[in-house]
Amino acid sequence: MAKNLSAFLAQNAKKIDNVSYVASDRFVDPETGEPVPWEICCITAAENSAIRRTCMRTIPVPGRKGQFTQDFDANAYLSKVSVRCTVFPNLNDAELQNSYGAMGAEQLLATMLTPAEFEDYSTKVLEVNGFQAGDEMVEEAKN
Repeated sequence: MAKNLSAFLAQNAKKIDNVSYVASDRFVDPETGEPVPWEICCITAAENSAIRRTCMRTIPVPGRKGQFTQDFDANAYLSKVSVRCTVFPNLNDAELQNSYGAMGAEQLLATMLTPAEFEDYSTKVLEVNGFQAGDEMVEEAKN
């Protein structure tokens, strides 16, 4: 096979389609009564890295004056990446935020969804971005 860099050009890369996902059965279309699907997009590795950096914090090492370590806030990461990847509904919409009494997209998402719905939704967001589900990784490790 001849090496051809044209396959790597941006215009030749396959686009990743947005995914529809019913995050909750509680949000229904008033006309049809059917659950309204949310729309999730994929982000770039650079965007993901930037989000991860915002979820890192430097904390002092107990008993070691002047020494610090890095701590990753996984909950903040899941919230931020879920908000960034949500195309619909628009979590930055002022009317939607006001209806829930939420200030900002992250607070809105946490207010709109139950804890179980949020866990399922954030898992789906990670899957759309190419991460394996925890169950899949366990099965793969067993084999």
